[in-house]
Amino acid sequence: MSNQNYYIVIMAGGVGSRFWPASKEEMPKQFLDILNIGKSLIRLTFERVNRVVPAENILIATNQRYKSLCLEHLPEINESQVLLEPSRNNTAPCIAYAALRINAMNSEGVFAVLPSDAVILKEDLFCDKLLQAMSFAAREKAIVTLGISPSRPDTGYGYIKKIEGQDAALESSGIYHVERFTEKPDVQTAQQYVDSGEYVWNAGIFVWSVQTVMQSFADNAPAILEVLNQQPEKYNGPDEQAYIDEVYPQTESISVDYAILEKSDCVYTIPCVLGWSDLGTWNSLHDYLEKDEHGNVVQANKQYIDDVSDSLIRATSERIIVVKGLKDFIVVDEPGALLIYPKGLEQEIKAVVSQVKDL
Repeated sequence: MSNQNYYIVIMAGGVGSRFWPASKEEMPKQFLDILNIGKSLIRLTFERVNRVVPAENILIATNQRYKSLCLEHLPEINESQVLLEPSRNNTAPCIAYAALRINAMNSEGVFAVLPSDAVILKEDLFCDKLLQAMSFAAREKAIVTLGISPSRPDTGYGYIKKIEGQDAALESSGIYHVERFTEKPDVQTAQQYVDSGEYVWNAGIFVWSVQTVMQSFADNAPAILEVLNQQPEKYNGPDEQAYIDEVYPQTESISVDYAILEKSDCVYTIPCVLGWSDLGTWNSLHDYLEKDEHGNVVQANKQYIDDVSDSLIRATSERIIVVKGLKDFIVVDEPGALLIYPKGLEQEIKAVVSQVKDL
C-alpha cells in the first residue's frame, strides 16, 4: 500500500486547563511554545508526522474557534484539511467524523489518530513504529495502538494489558493482542502493572483502516455512526460543514476508548520506548525538561531566583521576576493571571480554574 493511502488525524480541540494560566480557552496549550524552543506543540506534532505522510494527507480535528490558529501554525495545510467540530463531544464522535471524511476521499485509506500536545524524543523510532502499525492495519482487520513502555507507576495514564504467548509470529515482530484497557489506576495498582511487565501506557495513538473503524462503530457504537452518516454524500464536499454543524451536536459525548476499544476483539498494541510525554500538567513539563543544579525549570526573560528548589517558574513577559524561598512550587506569570501553587496539589488546578473564571 502506497503512503498516498496513509493519513494522519491530529486531534487539537482540547483546552488544556491544567496548564492554566498559560493555556486558556482562547489559546489552548497545543498552540503555545510550552517547551520554550520557538515552536508550538501542534507545530512539532505536524513536523513529526509529516515525515510519515505528505502534508496534504494530514487532517486537523479541532473546535470551530481554533480554525484560524490551526492555519496560522500550519501554513502547509488548507482550510479543507481542518475538520471543525461545532461542539465538544469527546473523542469518539470526532474520530467517526474523521473516518467518514477520509472514506469519502479514499475508501482504501488507513489513518492514525494522535494528540496534538505530546512530545516525543525518539522521532525516528516513532516514525518506524507508526509505519509498522499502518502497514499492519492495511493488511488486517486491526485497531493498533502504540503503547508506551511505562517508566514509573503513573496514575495519570490509562494502561493497556498485552497478551503474550498467543501468536509467536506476530509477537516476534513486536505486535501483541490486547486483553483489556484500564483507566487511571491507583498508585498500588499502577505499581503492580509496571512490575508485571504486561502493561503499557495508553498514549492515545490509534491506527486503523477506514473500513475497520467504520465497522467498529457500526458494531459497538452504532448511534454515533447513524447520526453522522445520514447523508454520506455530504462528506468532502461544499456542504460538509453545514451538515456537520447540524448533526454533530446530536452525537453522544463519549471517548473512543469506551465506545469502541474496550468492546473490540481486534485490538493490538506495539510497545515502544519513544521518550514520550503527554505534557498534561505543569509537573509533567517539569519532569520532562532539563533542570538546573537546584532541580528548577526556569522559563523567564529576566529573573532573580534565590533559595528555590525543585520548582517550575515560567514568565513570558519582559518584567522582572523575583522569587525566594520556595520548594516544590509552580509559578506561572501570564498576562491577566499569576499562578503560585504547590506542585503536590496541582491536580486541583483544573477545579480552581472553573472557580476563578468569573472573577
